[in-house]
This record gives sequence, structure tokens and C-alpha cells, in this order.
Amino acid sequence: MDPSATITALQRQLDATLHEADADLAARYPGDRTDRQPIHTVYVPADRVSSDLPRAWGDEALRLLADYAPDAAHLAAALGEPVADIEPIYPLIAAKLQREPIEDLRIDFEDGYGRRPDAVEDADLERCLSAYADQRAEGIRPPWWGIRFKSFEAPTRDRGIATLVGFLAGVVDNGQVPTGLTLTLPKVTSVPQVSAMADALDALEEALGAPAGSIGFEVQVETAQAIMAPDGTAAVAAMVHAGRGRVTSLHYGTFDYSAGLGIAAAYQSLDHPVADHAKNVMQVAAAQTGVRLSDGSTNVVAFGTAEQAFATWRLHAGLVQRSLMRGIYQGWDMAPGHLVSRYAATYLFFRRAFDPACARLAAYVQRIEGDVMDEPATARMLSSALLRGIACGAFSQDDVTSKTGLDEAALTGLTR
Repeated sequence: MDPSATITALQRQLDATLHEADADLAARYPGDRTDRQPIHTVYVPADRVSSDLPRAWGDEALRLLADYAPDAAHLAAALGEPVADIEPIYPLIAAKLQREPIEDLRIDFEDGYGRRPDAVEDADLERCLSAYADQRAEGIRPPWWGIRFKSFEAPTRDRGIATLVGFLAGVVDNGQVPTGLTLTLPKVTSVPQVSAMADALDALEEALGAPAGSIGFEVQVETAQAIMAPDGTAAVAAMVHAGRGRVTSLHYGTFDYSAGLGIAAAYQSLDHPVADHAKNVMQVAAAQTGVRLSDGSTNVVAFGTAEQAFATWRLHAGLVQRSLMRGIYQGWDMAPGHLVSRYAATYLFFRRAFDPACARLAAYVQRIEGDVMDEPATARMLSSALLRGIACGAFSQDDVTSKTGLDEAALTGLTR
């Protein structure tokens, strides 16, 4: 046997055999995105939307902070955290609530809004379009914004598509899709619904003169059928790819999903075992596809007294940190008071990761032997954590560079 000839022949054979598989892998699994991801989504029913909504939510969150936790010691007591950990983030929270209280706003025409006469929903849609335009003019529209329209289930399909068309017609100007525009397709029960949404956007982009593929959408996973298809396969995995590159994220719906599995109302929570199972499946389905994940919400919104606020903040912060530890970096917030615990929990998480991540990443780059021998996959996640911490405001790029010697481009390169 001529080893050289055998190697060459086998290389060519394998390339020919696996060429299509290689191309399919590259197309379906391009890798995780490294651009900024919002740390939360705020859903507000369409009939409650006003032009000053982002500022109003920020003001209310600041009021609660001033009334119940006017300093780091009080907030630390509320969250059950060391005062030393809260002191450096307290001014960051206050500044965030003043500057950008809501990162991602979704006006809700679905469950939070209900079913109303067409004329009423049409009028609310026009008012919401005006509110978004006013927010943009005033510089207070969140970086991500859009609507959750009614589902493509038969009873609500016609109204859902009518609101979707009206909304896009109102925001796409001369074929230009605005930055941050986000759509949520709720209560998905079949892969064909995701395909149908992609088809609808194909038609709408053509009608509006928008570039092909320029409008994406979120899939809301809140039914058992989205997790397991009738043949026992993971339907949500097929949904990711059925969107033909348009699916941007998978959002877990806490209460619809739990109720659909027969969980009693008192136990419907994003940390219930059925919730963990659903999100584990979602996480595997989305892995390396560029599709992101969002957790659900808590419906505990008691802020009437200091005692209630402390309990709500501690519960919510614990749930947020739990999601972060499981690699889910976004969730829903249902009330202005949740903004306090959302930012507190997120800043704590990334700041606690900061020193060890910087040390390990610097050692990896410099190939310095230490207590932990990290592999490229770990370096990828260390750099990703630092990029996320910078994006959410937990620390700055200068902080990272001073510890690691790495700038943003170098961090981003390590994620690949």
C-alpha cells in the first residue's frame, strides 16, 4: 500500500461524501451571535400604551427605589445580598433607569389585550404607531421595539395578520426597515405556522419594497405542541429552521405552557420542572444557530409596601440569576418594579464573573499555566460573558482591557 496515495484518495472521497453535509452544517449552524442582546422584554397591552411609556416606567421604578431602597444598604437587605456587592451597582441601576429603563418593548395585541372589535383594535394600532413615532422623535424609544400580534391559530389568524400588515405598513418607510423592529409570533403549535410566517413576510417585504429577508420574528414557545410533535420529535428544533433564517429568538411563555400541561395556578413559575424541561429543549434546538433564547416572567408584582417590594424584588432577582446561570440571558418583565431587580441581578451576575473571567482569559491568551487549564470552547464563553457584561452596562470595555489587554475586536474574535 502506498500511504500517500491512500491518504489522498480517502481525503477526496470524504470531501465528496461530506460536501453537502458540510454546507448544510454551515448554513444551519452559523454560530452564536456576538452583537448586543436585550436583557429583558417588556410586554404592555396595546390599550395601555402611551408616548411616554418608557420614561413613565423608569420614573416609577426610580420612585420605588427611592421609597423602599434609598441606598445600597436597603437594596442589599431587600435582595439578601452583601452590601459590598450592591454598593458599586446601586448608581449603575439608578443611571440605567434614568437613561434607558426599557431595552426591549413589545406592545401586546394578544393575551394581555384580548379579543376586541376590529374597529377598536385598528384604532389602538394607530395610537400605538403614533406612540412609537413620538418615542423615536423624543429619543426614548427602546433599542428593540415592536408588537406581539394574535396567533396563527384558526380563531385569531385573520385578526393577527391584519394587525401585522397594518403595523408593518406604518413603520416601514420607503422600503427602509427601522433598526430594532421586532415581531412576536405567539402560541405556535406547528412547524407550518412558522413557515407561514416566513411566507407572509416574503410577501410583505415585496409589497413594502423592503429588502428580502430584512424582517425577522420571535417564536413564542408556550404550547406543548411546540416542544413535542405528534411523532415524538422536538418540534421547536424544526421551527428554528422552518423560518428560513428569519427566526431571531425563542421566547418561553410561562403561564400558557404550564397551564397546558395541567400545572395548578399556584405552581406556575419559570422555575417549575416542566418549565426547565421546555427551556432545555429550546436551548438545544437553538444552540449554534444564531437564534437566541428568552425566559418567561413572574406574575408577582406586589409593590404596595416596603415588605411587599422586598419580597417581590428578592423573588424576581433570584429567578433572573437562575436563568443567567443556565445560559438564558433575557426574560420578560411585567411591571416597572421588576426593572430594579432585573438590573440588580444582571449586574451582580456579570460583575461576579468579571475577575475570574478576566484572569482565565488573560491566562488563556498568554498560555500561562494556572489552577485551571481552559480549552478554546471555554475561552469562547469567557469572552462572551465579558462582552455581555459590557453591553448591559455591568462594567466597561476599559475595565476589561485593563485586566486582559483585550479590546472589543479581540474579545469578539475569541468567541469564534
